[in-house]
Amino acid sequence: MNDFIENIHKLHTTEMGKVRIQRNLSIDTDDIVLWCKAKILNESAEIERKGKNWYVTINHYIFTINAHSYTIITAHKTKNEKRDTI
Repeated sequence: MNDFIENIHKLHTTEMGKVRIQRNLSIDTDDIVLWCKAKILNESAEIERKGKNWYVTINHYIFTINAHSYTIITAHKTKNEKRDTI
């Protein structure tokens, strides 16, 4: 198990982060952290650390999480998903 998953209980975001994630992913949920955590913990999720951030790719989504504070900075749809919606 990697350090990120071992510390998943520390995962959080800011109010601005919540709004940014909901807008970028076109989702409407009351608990964005819980929603993101469920995606991240999926066994199909690919987790990679690059520098100061963790990057998690799952189901056409990419989550960016600060490796020190465990703050979800942002999330985006992958390029393939963006093309599918046009």
